[in-house]
Amino acid sequence: MIDTVGIVVQAGNGGDGFLAFRREKFVARGGPEGGDGGDGGSIYLLATSDENTLQHLTYKRRHRAGHGVSGKRSNKHGRNGEDIVIRVPVGTIVSQALGADEGVSPIDLSEDGMKVLIARGGIGGKGNAQFVSPTNQEPLLREAGEQGDTRQLALEVKVLADVGVIGVPNAGKSSFVSRVTAAHPKIAAYPFTTLEPVLGVVDNRGETFVIAEIPGLVEGAHQGVGLGHEFLRHAERTRIFLHLLDGSGIDPIEDFKRVNEELKLYSPDLAKRPQVVVINKTDIPEVRERLSELSGELNALGVEPLDISAATGDGIQVVLDRLLQGVEPAQEKRKPAKEKFIDGAPVRPKRGILTIMEDGTLDVRWSKAERLIALSDLEDPRIVGQLFREFKRLGVIGAIEAKGVKYGDPVQIGDWEFDWGDMVAPDMEW
Repeated sequence: MIDTVGIVVQAGNGGDGFLAFRREKFVARGGPEGGDGGDGGSIYLLATSDENTLQHLTYKRRHRAGHGVSGKRSNKHGRNGEDIVIRVPVGTIVSQALGADEGVSPIDLSEDGMKVLIARGGIGGKGNAQFVSPTNQEPLLREAGEQGDTRQLALEVKVLADVGVIGVPNAGKSSFVSRVTAAHPKIAAYPFTTLEPVLGVVDNRGETFVIAEIPGLVEGAHQGVGLGHEFLRHAERTRIFLHLLDGSGIDPIEDFKRVNEELKLYSPDLAKRPQVVVINKTDIPEVRERLSELSGELNALGVEPLDISAATGDGIQVVLDRLLQGVEPAQEKRKPAKEKFIDGAPVRPKRGILTIMEDGTLDVRWSKAERLIALSDLEDPRIVGQLFREFKRLGVIGAIEAKGVKYGDPVQIGDWEFDWGDMVAPDMEW
């Protein structure tokens, strides 16, 4: 079972706005007609019960959405980029990959149909027709398309089940699951036969619930020893534990204590989760002989155990009835939503970030201003004048002045560096 994978998602860039003026014979003073660029495609994650593992993502680690197409003349809007939907199993947790620049809170795709916007496509740039105003009938400005989000993500599947079957290796977990469900886990007479969780559906008295066999653990599992974290990570998602004890083991009571200690060391919440404790292998005469003794020792620990033989099926119905009582309230909480959308993409700041660098330069990072500069001829004074009028409308000029910038101070907006007052004088009329 592939339950962890790292991927890179790259949303599409917005298309550039177009610069054009209507030029037709017998049409005097044709106005601006540059169209807007299309928006870049976005990337979504969709939780679906049709997928069981992340294996399909191990072969393709980078996912790119389509870029928006540039605008055209005659006010034609560029085509939007194509979105991408990545299907993942229900129970997938998505978080920012270690070492990535931006942090994001983990998102738990715990319901079938949950859809998460994980990388937002860039907005298409405005064409020059969008910059017409009563005081600017000949706009020479257009915007570059916005860059789409690029994210490094870590995906992790945690088993979603009502009941988690736990216990030391060789306690009979696989035999129990194969007896009560249609699942067919590998069964053998040696420990660690099961190396990954096995899911099955139990149908008991007209009600159903999901049961998961969790691989056995050894001492030190909370630190990753043996199957360690593999066991404990999947155990987190279950509502109730069926704790199987190997009645034929050397010291079943010590095994019981050790498993619970590992749960507690990994997460105190796991240790508090309800447990149905069952002594297994009562078909063996030696186990039947010591059953009273084992039950007494568990009673002393505040536990009322049941006993079964997973091999013959004796006592299993009683256990299923007990489990059904424990999962009925949880089943109500687990009804999947038909459709649930989550915006999990990074928030883009509406205003810019202004920083005074060590050499005294005021560095202005303001997306809209930078997108205007990217496609502008900064050698044309007409365009520069229009730029600064647009900067004032956006609030860039006010933000720069609020930083106490004086005449002659160096200012950098995106990749454009100039001295304050060379391009715009302090007394310039807007």
